[in-house]
Amino acid sequence: MAVPVGLNVWSRLVERTFPYLDRTAAPFDSLWMPDHVQYDGHPVAEGWTLLTWALARYPDKRVGHEVLCNSFRNPAHTAKMVATAQALSGGRAILGIGAGWNEEEYRAYGWPFPPTRVRIAQLAEAIQLIRHMWTESPARFKGQFYEIAGAVCEPRPQPMPPVMVGGHGEKYLLRVVAEHADWWNYSFRDMPTYVQKQEALKAHCREVKRDYDSIEQVVRFGILIADSEGEIERVKARPGTRPLNDIHLIGTPAQVTEAILAAIKQGARRLTVNFADVPHPEGAWLFSSTVLPHLR
Repeated sequence: MAVPVGLNVWSRLVERTFPYLDRTAAPFDSLWMPDHVQYDGHPVAEGWTLLTWALARYPDKRVGHEVLCNSFRNPAHTAKMVATAQALSGGRAILGIGAGWNEEEYRAYGWPFPPTRVRIAQLAEAIQLIRHMWTESPARFKGQFYEIAGAVCEPRPQPMPPVMVGGHGEKYLLRVVAEHADWWNYSFRDMPTYVQKQEALKAHCREVKRDYDSIEQVVRFGILIADSEGEIERVKARPGTRPLNDIHLIGTPAQVTEAILAAIKQGARRLTVNFADVPHPEGAWLFSSTVLPHLR
């Protein structure tokens, strides 16, 4: 089975985002944008603007976020923005969304930062509201956190964009995936942890009577790839290489291929990849020429 593979870009690229994508995006089926406004003093670009520009710049690609922070935008407005992007792009928009986590951004921009459980409950309610906006006009919704009355969302999104929920919290977040997500976005760390999260999701699916196999698993791999062990060490040591705490797959093309095929065998149905050597294109080029053929 061919597995779609998308390219994820690093939020800190900013002005280098599109020059990097221009050199690397061609072999990938989709592009995935970050959604941060600031962290740790690094300059970052705003996520929704990145997505709309990418949809226009790469007309052969589907584009989504990995993932939007629900707290940053009113969900009714999010629904309208996604519907508009879907119409203008000819159906290439994907709604990737999560509960948010980076307290620094909330405090700096004046957004309330409730406890994790509350943010996850807000996410669940936001997804329900968004789907009301996409399917009913005028739409009405009254929940614990959000309310709309007579909201019109035109043009209606056709086809309906998939709703991808990102995260791995076993007690609450994966419950939202079971109840509301079309796709589940999981950032890969290692195989035992992936299996553990799958089992937690299966349990939630049983409780809510959801077909576990109906949820497409989108697994993101942070990758450092090079032709040899010596070259791997050189890239690790090079100034500007991405911090390795987000890079959990390090190896030669054969090693990277083996690990990814194991994840596919375990249930991954879509992949996204980001590379430790950005903005250098060599990692993406090597992956495209040596690993992608084994996934198609």
